[in-house]
Amino acid sequence: MENNSIELALLEPEERELVEYVYSAIPAEDRGELTADDILTVLDLMDDYLEEQGLLKENAETGEMEYLDGEVDETEQLNYVLAAMKEDGRSITGVQIQLIQDAELQYGIEHGYYEEE
Repeated sequence: MENNSIELALLEPEERELVEYVYSAIPAEDRGELTADDILTVLDLMDDYLEEQGLLKENAETGEMEYLDGEVDETEQLNYVLAAMKEDGRSITGVQIQLIQDAELQYGIEHGYYEEE
């Protein structure tokens, strides 16, 4: 996996595992020039979107981020991430972002962070 501006070894173990999971879940033909840095940036932007929607907040007592109950408009989230990535000059497709979203959701279900609908 291409690392570009980040070193996977510098990430927290759980974050590294997530990035590696997402990368391996994306079919090779859809990866293109996608890097670990791109995946991490998309995941961060997905969280930024959730924060703006009031679905992710910092717990004042623990300092941990908490996901709140609510509906996520995945299309709106995808468009938010795509616009931010394009603004940053990154070449990523909506299909790649959708695949990252899907893989992150599957990871969350497998690890008990999300309930399967």
